[in-house]
Parts: sequence; structure tokens; C-alpha cells
Amino acid sequence: MTHLIFEGAEMAGKSWVMSRVYNYLEPKYNQSGDILDGCHWFNADVGVYGTEFGSRVIKNYLRIFKVLEEKNIIVEKFHISDLVYNQIYNNKNINYKPQEQKLLELGFKIILIKFKPDEELLEKRIQDRLNLYPHYKNIQKTPEWYIGQQGIYEKAIESSILPKLSIETNVLPDKRYIEKILGWIGE
Repeated sequence: MTHLIFEGAEMAGKSWVMSRVYNYLEPKYNQSGDILDGCHWFNADVGVYGTEFGSRVIKNYLRIFKVLEEKNIIVEKFHISDLVYNQIYNNKNINYKPQEQKLLELGFKIILIKFKPDEELLEKRIQDRLNLYPHYKNIQKTPEWYIGQQGIYEKAIESSILPKLSIETNVLPDKRYIEKILGWIGE
């Protein structure tokens, strides 16, 4: 089974990449034909990372992942995001080594989705995000901020014990990113 965590700064293209990986795994492993049971997609950052609830939510997701260990699981943002958000907003370092050990035992891998640190590219992605989700304006940052956030993600991922792959999504859509991921996971 495939167990993937997609991490990376905002505006990196995680959702697009994940949707393509999901579109491959779901039909291939669907068993019922009636329920989408071929791949379980968790949008784990629901406004909790960087808050007092982050670590407790992560522990509960780990229980869910254990229940589903025989199924394909993809996760959009997880413990690395809580670590990064706590570092940025609370100047606090979180230790997720015990949780990473559990993730490793469950066969999880991390895919870091990155962008070229190009302000023009980020301005376009910010505008695309605002067109889709006008409420994003409430937390929108500058291109420089996203570039800085990406640097923190890169450092956090380096110290992870999980197998990792880095994908730079300078042009979207581009199926080569998906082919690289699928090859890396043996699909």
C-alpha cells in the first residue's frame, strides 16, 4: 500500500499534485465500485497546525492511519507543517520523532512540493488562489514570505527519518511530476 504525506509551503502546488496522484491510485485500487475506497485523502491542516491543537490532532490521525494501514493513504500537510507553523508563529520547536517512528513503521513517505523562488510565479499563484478561495485574503502573505516559509520546510524535511522525494512545480499542470512520484512509489 502507498502511504504519502505531501508537505511544502503554501502556493507550492500540493493540492494539484495530490489530485493527480489520487486520480491514479483511486481507480486502480477501488474495490467496491460504489464507494471511493481505493485511496483515502486527508486534508490534515484544517486550521489546527501552529495552534495548541496540532499535536493532539496529529496523534489522533496516527490512530486513524493505523486503522487504515492496509489502504492507500495520502495526506496533505501533517507533522512537518505543524512544526513549521509553530516555528514561524510561536517561535516554538516541536519534536515529532516518536510520531515519525510510527509513520515510518506504517510505511509513510514524504513528498516535498516546492516552487522556484520567483516572486512573479508566486504573485500568479496567489491570484489564482484568491480567485478560487476569496477568504484566503484573510491570511495572504507576500511572495517573499512564502519563499521564506519554503526554506523552513526544506530544513525540517532534511531532518526527517522518513523516505523523501522533492518535486519542484514551476509549471502547472505538468504530468512529469506525477510520473516521477508514481515511479518513486513503484506504480
